[in-house]
Amino acid sequence: MQDVLKALQDDFKLFLQALWEQLDLPSPTRAQYSIADYLQNGPKRLQIQAFRGVGKSWITGAFVLWTLFKDSEKKIMIISASKERADNMSIFLQKLIIETPWLKHLQPKAEDSRWSRISFDVNCSPHQAPSVKSVGITGQLTGSRADLMILDDVEVPGNSMTELMREKLLQLCTEAESILTPKPDSRILILGTPQTTFTIYRKLAERNYRPFVWPARYPRNSKLYEGLLAPQLQEDIDKGAEPWEVTDPDRFDNDDLLEREASMGRSNFMLQFMVDTSLSDAEKFPLKMADLVVTSVNPSLAPDNIVWCSDPANVIKELPTVGLPGDYFYSPMQLSGEWSPYTETICSVDPSGRGTDETAAAYLSQHNGFLFLHEVRAYRDGYSDQTLLDILRGCGKYGVTKLVVETNFGDGLVAELFKKHLVQTKQLVDVEEVRANVRKEDRIIDALEPVLNQHRLVVDKKVVEWDFKSNPDEAPEKRLLYMLFYQMSRMCREKGAVKHDDRLDCLAQGVKYFTDAMAISAHEQIKLKKQEEWQDLIDSWLDDPEAAASQMAFGMDLNTRKKARMLAGKKTVPTWV
Repeated sequence: MQDVLKALQDDFKLFLQALWEQLDLPSPTRAQYSIADYLQNGPKRLQIQAFRGVGKSWITGAFVLWTLFKDSEKKIMIISASKERADNMSIFLQKLIIETPWLKHLQPKAEDSRWSRISFDVNCSPHQAPSVKSVGITGQLTGSRADLMILDDVEVPGNSMTELMREKLLQLCTEAESILTPKPDSRILILGTPQTTFTIYRKLAERNYRPFVWPARYPRNSKLYEGLLAPQLQEDIDKGAEPWEVTDPDRFDNDDLLEREASMGRSNFMLQFMVDTSLSDAEKFPLKMADLVVTSVNPSLAPDNIVWCSDPANVIKELPTVGLPGDYFYSPMQLSGEWSPYTETICSVDPSGRGTDETAAAYLSQHNGFLFLHEVRAYRDGYSDQTLLDILRGCGKYGVTKLVVETNFGDGLVAELFKKHLVQTKQLVDVEEVRANVRKEDRIIDALEPVLNQHRLVVDKKVVEWDFKSNPDEAPEKRLLYMLFYQMSRMCREKGAVKHDDRLDCLAQGVKYFTDAMAISAHEQIKLKKQEEWQDLIDSWLDDPEAAASQMAFGMDLNTRKKARMLAGKKTVPTWV
Protein backbone atom coordinates (compact mmCIF):
# COMPACT_ATOMS: atom_id res chain seq x y z
CA MET A 1 0.00 0.00 0.00
CA GLN A 2 2.85 2.37 0.82
CA ASP A 3 4.29 1.75 -2.64
CA VAL A 4 0.98 2.69 -4.23
CA LEU A 5 0.71 5.90 -2.19
CA LYS A 6 4.33 6.75 -3.07
CA ALA A 7 3.57 6.24 -6.77
CA LEU A 8 0.50 8.49 -6.51
CA GLN A 9 2.60 11.19 -4.84
CA ASP A 10 5.31 11.01 -7.50
CA ASP A 11 3.12 11.12 -10.61
CA PHE A 12 0.10 13.39 -10.93
CA LYS A 13 -1.13 11.47 -13.98
CA LEU A 14 -1.47 8.31 -11.86
CA PHE A 15 -3.21 10.32 -9.15
CA LEU A 16 -5.60 11.75 -11.75
CA GLN A 17 -6.41 8.31 -13.12
CA ALA A 18 -7.06 6.94 -9.63
CA LEU A 19 -9.27 9.88 -8.72
CA TRP A 20 -11.25 9.52 -11.97
CA GLU A 21 -11.88 5.85 -11.14
CA GLN A 22 -13.03 6.88 -7.66
CA LEU A 23 -15.55 9.23 -9.31
CA ASP A 24 -16.68 6.53 -11.78
CA LEU A 25 -15.41 8.62 -14.67
CA PRO A 26 -13.79 7.20 -17.83
CA SER A 27 -10.01 7.15 -17.92
CA PRO A 28 -8.46 10.57 -18.67
CA THR A 29 -8.13 11.35 -22.37
CA ARG A 30 -4.95 12.19 -24.23
CA ALA A 31 -5.59 15.93 -23.87
CA GLN A 32 -6.30 15.58 -20.14
CA TYR A 33 -3.11 13.59 -19.57
CA SER A 34 -1.21 16.25 -21.52
CA ILE A 35 -2.65 19.02 -19.35
CA ALA A 36 -1.84 17.00 -16.21
CA ASP A 37 1.74 16.55 -17.36
CA TYR A 38 2.10 20.28 -17.99
CA LEU A 39 0.64 21.10 -14.56
CA GLN A 40 3.16 18.82 -12.86
CA ASN A 41 6.28 19.56 -14.90
CA GLY A 42 5.57 23.00 -16.36
CA PRO A 43 7.22 26.28 -15.33
CA LYS A 44 6.48 28.20 -12.13
CA ARG A 45 4.15 30.53 -14.05
CA LEU A 46 1.98 28.96 -16.74
CA GLN A 47 -1.29 29.22 -18.62
CA ILE A 48 -3.57 26.49 -19.92
CA GLN A 49 -5.87 27.41 -22.83
CA ALA A 50 -7.80 24.40 -24.12
CA PHE A 51 -11.13 23.84 -25.88
CA ARG A 52 -14.37 24.03 -23.93
CA GLY A 53 -15.36 20.83 -22.16
CA VAL A 54 -11.87 19.34 -21.90
CA GLY A 55 -12.11 19.49 -18.10
CA LYS A 56 -9.50 22.12 -17.24
CA SER A 57 -11.12 23.05 -13.95
CA TRP A 58 -11.65 19.42 -12.87
CA ILE A 59 -8.04 18.54 -13.64
CA THR A 60 -6.78 21.60 -11.78
CA GLY A 61 -9.01 20.73 -8.81
CA ALA A 62 -7.39 17.29 -8.78
CA PHE A 63 -4.00 19.02 -8.92
CA VAL A 64 -4.89 20.98 -5.77
CA LEU A 65 -5.66 17.71 -3.96
CA TRP A 66 -2.46 16.12 -5.29
CA THR A 67 -0.46 19.10 -3.99
CA LEU A 68 -2.00 18.67 -0.52
CA PHE A 69 -1.61 14.88 -0.79
CA LYS A 70 2.14 15.39 -1.27
CA ASP A 71 2.49 18.12 1.36
CA SER A 72 -0.43 19.00 3.65
CA GLU A 73 1.35 22.18 4.79
CA LYS A 74 0.85 23.88 1.39
CA LYS A 75 -1.38 26.97 1.20
CA ILE A 76 -3.51 27.30 -1.94
CA MET A 77 -5.71 30.12 -3.24
CA ILE A 78 -8.33 29.64 -5.99
CA ILE A 79 -9.42 32.81 -7.82
CA SER A 80 -12.30 32.89 -10.32
CA ALA A 81 -14.25 35.58 -12.15
CA SER A 82 -17.05 35.28 -9.58
CA LYS A 83 -17.07 34.35 -5.92
CA GLU A 84 -19.71 31.69 -6.60
CA ARG A 85 -17.53 29.82 -9.10
CA ALA A 86 -14.56 29.88 -6.74
CA ASP A 87 -16.74 28.58 -3.89
CA ASN A 88 -18.04 25.74 -6.09
CA MET A 89 -14.48 24.59 -6.65
CA SER A 90 -13.84 24.71 -2.90
CA ILE A 91 -16.98 22.64 -2.17
CA PHE A 92 -15.98 20.11 -4.84
CA LEU A 93 -12.57 19.64 -3.20
CA GLN A 94 -14.08 19.22 0.28
CA LYS A 95 -16.44 16.55 -1.00
CA LEU A 96 -13.59 14.63 -2.63
CA ILE A 97 -11.56 14.71 0.59
CA ILE A 98 -14.51 13.28 2.53
CA GLU A 99 -15.55 10.59 0.03
CA THR A 100 -12.17 9.38 -1.26
CA PRO A 101 -10.73 6.68 1.09
CA TRP A 102 -7.07 7.49 0.44
CA LEU A 103 -7.68 11.24 0.97
CA LYS A 104 -9.60 11.02 4.26
CA HIS A 105 -6.39 11.54 6.24
CA LEU A 106 -6.45 15.15 4.94
CA GLN A 107 -9.55 15.95 7.01
CA PRO A 108 -8.64 18.24 9.92
CA LYS A 109 -8.52 16.70 13.39
CA ALA A 110 -8.86 19.85 15.47
CA GLU A 111 -12.38 21.06 16.20
CA ASP A 112 -11.48 24.71 15.66
CA SER A 113 -10.16 24.08 12.13
CA ARG A 114 -11.73 26.03 9.29
CA TRP A 115 -14.14 24.01 7.15
CA SER A 116 -16.36 26.28 5.06
CA ARG A 117 -16.95 26.90 1.39
CA ILE A 118 -14.92 30.12 1.64
CA SER A 119 -11.84 28.50 3.15
CA PHE A 120 -10.89 25.25 4.81
CA ASP A 121 -7.95 23.55 6.47
CA VAL A 122 -6.58 20.08 6.01
CA ASN A 123 -4.72 18.06 8.63
CA CYS A 124 -1.76 20.40 9.02
CA SER A 125 0.04 22.62 11.50
CA PRO A 126 -1.79 25.72 12.78
CA HIS A 127 -1.34 28.67 10.43
CA GLN A 128 -2.87 32.08 9.87
CA ALA A 129 -3.68 31.23 6.24
CA PRO A 130 -6.13 28.40 5.41
CA SER A 131 -5.02 25.39 3.39
CA VAL A 132 -7.47 26.28 0.61
CA LYS A 133 -9.16 29.63 0.09
CA SER A 134 -11.58 30.62 -2.66
CA VAL A 135 -12.13 34.23 -3.72
CA GLY A 136 -13.57 36.19 -6.65
CA ILE A 137 -11.17 38.26 -8.74
CA THR A 138 -12.74 41.47 -7.44
CA GLY A 139 -12.76 40.21 -3.81
CA GLN A 140 -10.30 40.78 -1.01
CA LEU A 141 -6.97 39.50 -2.34
CA THR A 142 -4.53 41.58 -0.35
CA GLY A 143 -3.42 40.36 3.07
CA SER A 144 -3.40 36.68 2.06
CA ARG A 145 -0.46 34.36 1.40
CA ALA A 146 -0.35 31.24 -0.76
CA ASP A 147 2.19 28.77 -2.13
CA LEU A 148 0.00 27.88 -5.10
CA MET A 149 -2.20 30.44 -6.88
CA ILE A 150 -4.84 29.18 -9.33
CA LEU A 151 -6.67 31.70 -11.52
CA ASP A 152 -9.57 29.79 -13.04
CA ASP A 153 -11.46 31.53 -15.89
CA VAL A 154 -10.94 35.00 -14.45
CA GLU A 155 -11.63 36.57 -17.85
CA VAL A 156 -15.24 36.37 -18.99
CA PRO A 157 -17.16 38.61 -21.44
CA GLY A 158 -18.74 40.55 -18.60
CA ASN A 159 -15.43 41.84 -17.20
CA SER A 160 -13.36 42.15 -20.41
CA MET A 161 -15.57 43.89 -22.98
CA THR A 162 -13.62 47.15 -23.13
CA GLU A 163 -10.00 48.16 -22.97
CA LEU A 164 -10.51 49.88 -19.62
CA MET A 165 -12.10 46.78 -18.11
CA ARG A 166 -9.27 44.59 -19.39
CA GLU A 167 -6.70 46.95 -17.88
CA LYS A 168 -8.42 46.72 -14.51
CA LEU A 169 -8.66 42.92 -14.76
CA LEU A 170 -4.99 42.63 -15.68
CA GLN A 171 -4.03 44.74 -12.68
CA LEU A 172 -6.07 42.46 -10.40
CA CYS A 173 -4.38 39.36 -11.86
CA THR A 174 -0.91 40.74 -11.30
CA GLU A 175 -1.71 41.12 -7.59
CA ALA A 176 -1.17 37.35 -7.39
CA GLU A 177 2.56 38.09 -7.47
CA SER A 178 2.35 39.97 -4.17
CA ILE A 179 0.37 37.12 -2.55
CA LEU A 180 2.68 34.31 -3.67
CA THR A 181 5.14 33.13 -1.01
CA PRO A 182 8.84 33.43 -1.90
CA LYS A 183 9.52 29.69 -1.92
CA PRO A 184 11.41 27.79 -4.65
CA ASP A 185 8.38 25.65 -5.47
CA SER A 186 5.70 28.39 -5.28
CA ARG A 187 3.66 28.58 -8.50
CA ILE A 188 0.92 30.52 -10.32
CA LEU A 189 -1.42 28.58 -12.64
CA ILE A 190 -3.81 30.36 -15.01
CA LEU A 191 -6.68 28.56 -16.77
CA GLY A 192 -9.00 30.15 -19.29
CA THR A 193 -10.31 30.66 -22.80
CA PRO A 194 -9.38 33.97 -24.49
CA GLN A 195 -12.24 36.26 -25.49
CA THR A 196 -10.39 38.36 -28.11
CA THR A 197 -6.90 38.91 -29.50
CA PHE A 198 -6.51 41.58 -26.83
CA THR A 199 -7.19 39.15 -24.02
CA ILE A 200 -5.30 39.64 -20.78
CA TYR A 201 -3.89 36.14 -21.32
CA ARG A 202 -1.85 37.48 -24.22
CA LYS A 203 -0.43 40.24 -22.05
CA LEU A 204 0.26 37.77 -19.26
CA ALA A 205 2.16 35.63 -21.79
CA GLU A 206 4.37 38.64 -22.45
CA ARG A 207 5.06 38.72 -18.70
CA ASN A 208 6.49 35.19 -18.64
CA TYR A 209 3.25 33.25 -17.98
CA ARG A 210 3.94 30.56 -20.56
CA PRO A 211 0.79 29.40 -22.41
CA PHE A 212 -0.20 25.88 -23.41
CA VAL A 213 -2.88 25.88 -26.17
CA TRP A 214 -4.85 22.75 -27.08
CA PRO A 215 -7.60 23.21 -29.77
CA ALA A 216 -10.20 20.55 -30.55
CA ARG A 217 -8.87 20.08 -34.11
CA TYR A 218 -5.45 20.35 -35.71
CA PRO A 219 -5.42 23.90 -37.11
CA ARG A 220 -5.30 24.57 -40.82
CA ASN A 221 -2.87 27.41 -40.15
CA SER A 222 -0.75 26.80 -37.08
CA LYS A 223 0.90 30.23 -37.48
CA LEU A 224 -2.24 31.80 -35.99
CA TYR A 225 -1.19 30.33 -32.63
CA GLU A 226 2.21 32.07 -32.71
CA GLY A 227 4.16 28.99 -31.57
CA LEU A 228 2.00 28.43 -28.46
CA LEU A 229 0.43 25.09 -29.43
CA ALA A 230 0.84 22.25 -26.92
CA PRO A 231 4.15 20.41 -27.57
CA GLN A 232 2.31 17.13 -28.24
CA LEU A 233 0.17 18.75 -30.94
CA GLN A 234 3.16 20.44 -32.52
CA GLU A 235 4.92 17.07 -32.68
CA ASP A 236 1.85 15.55 -34.36
CA ILE A 237 1.80 18.36 -36.94
CA ASP A 238 5.52 17.93 -37.60
CA LYS A 239 4.91 14.20 -38.18
CA GLY A 240 2.21 14.96 -40.76
CA ALA A 241 -1.07 15.13 -38.83
CA GLU A 242 -3.93 16.07 -41.17
CA PRO A 243 -5.34 19.59 -40.70
CA TRP A 244 -8.83 19.67 -39.12
CA GLU A 245 -8.50 16.14 -37.73
CA VAL A 246 -9.77 15.77 -34.15
CA THR A 247 -7.01 16.15 -31.54
CA ASP A 248 -8.81 14.32 -28.71
CA PRO A 249 -11.37 11.87 -30.22
CA ASP A 250 -12.02 10.27 -26.80
CA ARG A 251 -13.49 13.58 -25.65
CA PHE A 252 -15.24 14.85 -28.81
CA ASP A 253 -15.34 12.86 -32.03
CA ASN A 254 -15.64 14.34 -35.51
CA ASP A 255 -19.46 14.06 -35.72
CA ASP A 256 -19.88 15.70 -32.33
CA LEU A 257 -17.69 18.65 -33.33
CA LEU A 258 -19.53 19.04 -36.64
CA GLU A 259 -22.86 19.17 -34.79
CA ARG A 260 -21.51 21.75 -32.35
CA GLU A 261 -20.11 23.90 -35.14
CA ALA A 262 -23.45 23.78 -36.99
CA SER A 263 -25.43 24.77 -33.89
CA MET A 264 -22.97 27.33 -32.47
CA GLY A 265 -21.99 29.04 -35.70
CA ARG A 266 -18.51 29.09 -37.17
CA SER A 267 -17.20 32.19 -35.38
CA ASN A 268 -18.29 30.97 -31.96
CA PHE A 269 -16.92 27.50 -32.66
CA MET A 270 -13.54 28.95 -33.67
CA LEU A 271 -13.47 30.91 -30.45
CA GLN A 272 -14.63 28.21 -28.02
CA PHE A 273 -13.23 25.02 -29.54
CA MET A 274 -10.31 26.13 -31.70
CA VAL A 275 -9.09 28.79 -29.23
CA ASP A 276 -8.67 30.99 -32.31
CA THR A 277 -9.81 34.59 -32.00
CA SER A 278 -8.69 35.94 -35.37
CA LEU A 279 -12.15 35.58 -37.00
CA SER A 280 -14.10 37.07 -34.10
CA ASP A 281 -11.77 40.07 -33.89
CA ALA A 282 -11.92 40.65 -37.64
CA GLU A 283 -15.70 40.97 -37.33
CA LYS A 284 -15.69 42.89 -34.06
CA PHE A 285 -13.16 45.59 -35.02
CA PRO A 286 -14.12 46.96 -38.46
CA LEU A 287 -11.54 49.77 -38.83
CA LYS A 288 -8.37 48.30 -40.36
CA MET A 289 -5.00 49.96 -40.86
CA ALA A 290 -4.66 48.01 -44.12
CA ASP A 291 -7.63 49.92 -45.62
CA LEU A 292 -5.81 53.24 -45.34
CA VAL A 293 -3.65 54.63 -48.13
CA VAL A 294 -0.43 55.89 -46.55
CA THR A 295 1.92 58.11 -48.56
CA SER A 296 3.40 61.61 -48.58
CA VAL A 297 0.59 64.16 -48.92
CA ASN A 298 1.22 67.46 -50.68
CA PRO A 299 -0.08 70.51 -48.71
CA SER A 300 -1.78 72.11 -51.73
CA LEU A 301 -2.00 69.63 -54.66
CA ALA A 302 -3.38 66.12 -55.17
CA PRO A 303 -3.41 63.59 -58.01
CA ASP A 304 -6.60 62.87 -59.92
CA ASN A 305 -6.75 59.22 -58.86
CA ILE A 306 -5.09 56.89 -56.33
CA VAL A 307 -4.97 53.11 -56.75
CA TRP A 308 -4.83 51.02 -53.54
CA CYS A 309 -3.37 47.51 -53.47
CA SER A 310 -2.71 45.07 -50.61
CA ASP A 311 0.25 43.42 -52.30
CA PRO A 312 2.91 42.48 -49.70
CA ALA A 313 5.40 44.58 -51.66
CA ASN A 314 3.33 47.66 -50.72
CA VAL A 315 3.60 47.11 -46.95
CA ILE A 316 5.38 50.07 -45.34
CA LYS A 317 7.73 48.21 -43.03
CA GLU A 318 9.48 51.25 -41.60
CA LEU A 319 6.30 52.71 -40.09
CA PRO A 320 5.39 51.55 -36.56
CA THR A 321 1.95 49.94 -36.35
CA VAL A 322 -0.16 49.57 -33.21
CA GLY A 323 -3.09 47.89 -34.97
CA LEU A 324 -4.30 44.30 -34.82
CA PRO A 325 -1.78 41.50 -35.28
CA GLY A 326 -1.08 41.18 -39.01
CA ASP A 327 -2.62 44.61 -39.80
CA TYR A 328 -0.13 46.86 -41.61
CA PHE A 329 0.03 50.17 -43.45
CA TYR A 330 0.08 50.03 -47.27
CA SER A 331 1.43 52.54 -49.77
CA PRO A 332 -0.58 53.22 -52.98
CA MET A 333 0.14 51.11 -56.05
CA GLN A 334 -0.25 54.07 -58.38
CA LEU A 335 -0.89 57.82 -58.38
CA SER A 336 -2.50 58.63 -61.72
CA GLY A 337 -3.68 61.73 -63.56
CA GLU A 338 -2.62 65.32 -63.16
CA TRP A 339 -1.96 67.13 -59.90
CA SER A 340 -4.34 69.98 -59.12
CA PRO A 341 -5.45 72.02 -56.08
CA TYR A 342 -7.77 70.50 -53.47
CA THR A 343 -11.47 71.18 -53.81
CA GLU A 344 -11.79 72.09 -50.13
CA THR A 345 -9.68 71.94 -46.97
CA ILE A 346 -11.13 71.92 -43.46
CA CYS A 347 -9.94 71.64 -39.88
CA SER A 348 -11.99 69.37 -37.62
CA VAL A 349 -11.72 70.18 -33.89
CA ASP A 350 -12.85 68.07 -30.94
CA PRO A 351 -12.45 70.27 -27.84
CA SER A 352 -12.10 68.99 -24.28
CA GLY A 353 -11.46 70.39 -20.84
CA ARG A 354 -8.18 70.16 -19.00
CA GLY A 355 -7.35 66.70 -17.66
CA THR A 356 -6.69 63.33 -19.19
CA ASP A 357 -8.66 63.98 -22.40
CA GLU A 358 -7.15 65.81 -25.34
CA THR A 359 -8.28 68.66 -27.57
CA ALA A 360 -7.63 67.28 -31.05
CA ALA A 361 -7.49 68.91 -34.49
CA ALA A 362 -7.36 67.13 -37.87
CA TYR A 363 -6.54 68.90 -41.14
CA LEU A 364 -8.37 67.26 -44.08
CA SER A 365 -8.65 68.03 -47.77
CA GLN A 366 -10.95 66.62 -50.47
CA HIS A 367 -10.20 66.04 -54.14
CA ASN A 368 -12.12 63.83 -56.61
CA GLY A 369 -13.80 61.97 -53.75
CA PHE A 370 -10.54 61.16 -51.94
CA LEU A 371 -9.85 62.56 -48.47
CA PHE A 372 -6.30 63.57 -47.54
CA LEU A 373 -5.22 63.76 -43.90
CA HIS A 374 -2.37 66.26 -43.67
CA GLU A 375 -1.81 66.46 -39.96
CA VAL A 376 -3.30 65.73 -36.53
CA ARG A 377 -2.56 67.87 -33.50
CA ALA A 378 -3.42 67.10 -29.88
CA TYR A 379 -3.26 69.23 -26.74
CA ARG A 380 -3.66 68.46 -23.05
CA ASP A 381 -4.40 72.03 -21.83
CA GLY A 382 -8.06 72.16 -22.83
CA TYR A 383 -8.99 75.12 -25.05
CA SER A 384 -6.46 77.71 -23.90
CA ASP A 385 -5.61 80.67 -26.14
CA GLN A 386 -2.27 79.07 -26.94
CA THR A 387 -3.99 75.89 -28.17
CA LEU A 388 -6.59 77.72 -30.27
CA LEU A 389 -3.98 79.97 -31.87
CA ASP A 390 -1.78 76.97 -32.71
CA ILE A 391 -4.74 75.29 -34.40
CA LEU A 392 -5.33 78.46 -36.43
CA ARG A 393 -1.66 78.56 -37.46
CA GLY A 394 -2.21 75.09 -38.90
CA CYS A 395 -5.23 76.45 -40.76
CA GLY A 396 -3.01 79.04 -42.40
CA LYS A 397 -0.40 76.40 -43.26
CA TYR A 398 -2.85 74.21 -45.21
CA GLY A 399 -5.18 76.90 -46.58
CA VAL A 400 -8.18 75.87 -44.47
CA THR A 401 -11.45 77.52 -45.47
CA LYS A 402 -13.76 75.96 -42.86
CA LEU A 403 -13.37 75.15 -39.17
CA VAL A 404 -15.69 72.33 -38.02
CA VAL A 405 -16.10 72.43 -34.23
CA GLU A 406 -18.08 70.03 -32.05
CA THR A 407 -20.31 72.00 -29.67
CA ASN A 408 -21.29 69.20 -27.25
CA PHE A 409 -18.51 70.38 -24.94
CA GLY A 410 -18.89 73.95 -23.68
CA ASP A 411 -22.20 74.50 -25.52
CA GLY A 412 -20.61 76.48 -28.37
CA LEU A 413 -18.11 78.41 -26.23
CA VAL A 414 -15.07 77.06 -28.10
CA ALA A 415 -16.53 78.08 -31.47
CA GLU A 416 -17.04 81.64 -30.19
CA LEU A 417 -13.45 81.75 -28.93
CA PHE A 418 -12.26 80.63 -32.37
CA LYS A 419 -14.28 83.43 -34.02
CA LYS A 420 -12.63 85.96 -31.69
CA HIS A 421 -9.12 84.75 -32.57
CA LEU A 422 -9.98 84.66 -36.29
CA VAL A 423 -10.91 88.34 -36.16
CA GLN A 424 -7.70 89.18 -34.29
CA THR A 425 -5.48 87.18 -36.68
CA LYS A 426 -7.45 88.42 -39.75
CA GLN A 427 -8.00 84.92 -41.15
CA LEU A 428 -10.87 84.28 -43.55
CA VAL A 429 -12.06 80.96 -42.17
CA ASP A 430 -15.71 80.03 -41.77
CA VAL A 431 -16.68 78.37 -38.45
CA GLU A 432 -19.30 75.63 -38.59
CA GLU A 433 -20.68 74.11 -35.41
CA VAL A 434 -21.76 70.46 -35.32
CA ARG A 435 -23.55 68.64 -32.54
CA ALA A 436 -23.38 64.88 -31.97
CA ASN A 437 -26.61 63.11 -31.00
CA VAL A 438 -25.60 59.49 -31.74
CA ARG A 439 -23.62 57.22 -29.40
CA LYS A 440 -19.93 57.90 -29.94
CA GLU A 441 -18.84 54.39 -30.96
CA ASP A 442 -21.61 54.04 -33.56
CA ARG A 443 -21.00 57.54 -34.88
CA ILE A 444 -17.27 56.98 -35.39
CA ILE A 445 -17.64 53.60 -37.10
CA ASP A 446 -20.52 54.76 -39.31
CA ALA A 447 -18.43 57.72 -40.51
CA LEU A 448 -15.13 55.92 -41.08
CA GLU A 449 -15.95 52.34 -42.10
CA PRO A 450 -17.44 53.09 -45.57
CA VAL A 451 -14.58 55.46 -46.42
CA LEU A 452 -11.94 52.95 -45.31
CA ASN A 453 -13.64 50.07 -47.13
CA GLN A 454 -13.43 52.08 -50.37
CA HIS A 455 -9.81 53.07 -49.61
CA ARG A 456 -10.71 56.76 -49.95
CA LEU A 457 -8.75 58.04 -46.91
CA VAL A 458 -5.15 59.00 -47.71
CA VAL A 459 -2.90 59.58 -44.68
CA ASP A 460 0.43 61.39 -44.66
CA LYS A 461 3.33 59.26 -43.39
CA LYS A 462 4.25 62.04 -40.97
CA VAL A 463 0.89 61.60 -39.19
CA VAL A 464 1.75 57.97 -38.39
CA GLU A 465 5.25 58.90 -37.18
CA TRP A 466 3.99 61.80 -35.04
CA ASP A 467 1.18 59.70 -33.59
CA PHE A 468 3.59 56.95 -32.47
CA LYS A 469 6.01 59.43 -30.88
CA SER A 470 3.36 61.57 -29.16
CA ASN A 471 3.10 61.86 -25.36
CA PRO A 472 6.71 60.68 -24.83
CA ASP A 473 6.60 61.42 -21.09
CA GLU A 474 3.77 58.97 -20.41
CA ALA A 475 4.29 55.32 -19.47
CA PRO A 476 4.26 53.04 -22.55
CA GLU A 477 0.90 51.47 -21.74
CA LYS A 478 -0.69 54.94 -21.32
CA ARG A 479 0.93 56.32 -24.47
CA LEU A 480 -0.81 53.64 -26.53
CA LEU A 481 -4.24 54.74 -25.34
CA TYR A 482 -3.77 58.23 -26.80
CA MET A 483 -2.54 57.11 -30.24
CA LEU A 484 -4.91 57.71 -33.15
CA PHE A 485 -4.25 54.40 -34.87
CA TYR A 486 -4.43 52.44 -31.62
CA GLN A 487 -7.86 53.99 -31.02
CA MET A 488 -8.90 53.22 -34.61
CA SER A 489 -7.92 49.54 -34.52
CA ARG A 490 -9.60 48.94 -31.12
CA MET A 491 -12.85 50.77 -31.86
CA CYS A 492 -15.97 48.58 -31.83
CA ARG A 493 -19.66 49.16 -31.20
CA GLU A 494 -19.52 48.33 -27.50
CA LYS A 495 -19.91 51.25 -25.12
CA GLY A 496 -16.57 52.45 -23.79
CA ALA A 497 -14.65 50.41 -26.38
CA VAL A 498 -11.52 52.54 -25.90
CA LYS A 499 -10.54 54.65 -22.93
CA HIS A 500 -9.51 57.70 -24.99
CA ASP A 501 -10.96 58.40 -28.44
CA ASP A 502 -10.38 62.15 -28.91
CA ARG A 503 -8.12 61.91 -31.96
CA LEU A 504 -10.30 59.31 -33.66
CA ASP A 505 -13.50 61.22 -32.90
CA CYS A 506 -11.94 64.35 -34.39
CA LEU A 507 -10.98 62.49 -37.59
CA ALA A 508 -14.43 60.87 -37.89
CA GLN A 509 -16.07 64.29 -37.51
CA GLY A 510 -14.00 65.67 -40.39
CA VAL A 511 -14.70 62.65 -42.59
CA LYS A 512 -18.43 62.93 -41.89
CA TYR A 513 -18.35 66.55 -43.09
CA PHE A 514 -17.12 65.29 -46.47
CA THR A 515 -19.67 62.45 -46.71
CA ASP A 516 -21.35 64.00 -49.75
CA ALA A 517 -18.01 64.16 -51.54
CA MET A 518 -17.69 60.38 -51.29
CA ALA A 519 -20.29 60.05 -54.04
CA ILE A 520 -17.89 61.74 -56.46
CA SER A 521 -16.22 59.30 -58.85
CA ALA A 522 -12.56 59.98 -59.58
CA HIS A 523 -12.95 58.57 -63.11
CA GLU A 524 -15.93 60.83 -63.84
CA GLN A 525 -14.04 63.85 -62.56
CA ILE A 526 -11.07 63.03 -64.80
CA LYS A 527 -13.44 62.69 -67.79
CA LEU A 528 -15.10 66.04 -67.03
CA LYS A 529 -11.73 67.69 -66.63
CA LYS A 530 -10.56 66.40 -70.03
CA GLN A 531 -13.77 67.65 -71.66
CA GLU A 532 -13.28 71.07 -70.07
CA GLU A 533 -9.66 71.17 -71.22
CA TRP A 534 -10.58 70.18 -74.79
CA GLN A 535 -13.26 72.88 -74.94
CA ASP A 536 -10.78 75.44 -73.64
CA LEU A 537 -8.27 74.47 -76.34
CA ILE A 538 -10.90 74.96 -79.05
CA ASP A 539 -11.84 78.37 -77.64
CA SER A 540 -8.16 79.38 -77.45
CA TRP A 541 -7.52 78.53 -81.11
CA LEU A 542 -10.62 80.46 -82.17
CA ASP A 543 -9.69 83.56 -80.12
CA ASP A 544 -5.91 83.72 -80.64
CA PRO A 545 -4.31 80.91 -82.69
CA GLU A 546 -0.79 82.30 -82.25
CA ALA A 547 -1.07 82.42 -78.44
CA ALA A 548 -2.71 78.98 -78.41
CA ALA A 549 0.22 77.52 -80.39
CA SER A 550 2.69 79.06 -77.95
CA GLN A 551 0.77 77.68 -74.97
CA MET A 552 0.76 74.18 -76.46
CA ALA A 553 4.50 74.42 -77.21
CA PHE A 554 5.20 75.34 -73.60
CA GLY A 555 2.96 72.47 -72.35
CA MET A 556 0.66 74.72 -70.33
CA ASP A 557 -2.23 73.10 -68.50
CA LEU A 558 -5.77 74.45 -68.23
CA ASN A 559 -5.17 76.68 -65.20
CA THR A 560 -1.91 78.11 -66.56
CA ARG A 561 -3.54 78.96 -69.92
CA LYS A 562 -6.37 80.76 -68.17
CA LYS A 563 -3.91 82.82 -66.13
CA ALA A 564 -1.91 83.66 -69.28
CA ARG A 565 -5.01 84.90 -71.10
CA MET A 566 -6.01 87.05 -68.12
CA LEU A 567 -2.54 88.62 -68.03
CA ALA A 568 -2.75 89.37 -71.77
CA GLY A 569 -6.20 90.81 -71.39
CA LYS A 570 -7.70 88.09 -73.58
CA LYS A 571 -11.09 86.57 -72.93
CA THR A 572 -12.70 83.57 -74.47
CA VAL A 573 -16.21 84.80 -73.66
CA PRO A 574 -18.10 85.99 -76.79
CA THR A 575 -18.78 89.74 -76.94
CA TRP A 576 -22.53 89.25 -77.13
CA VAL A 577 -22.73 87.70 -73.63
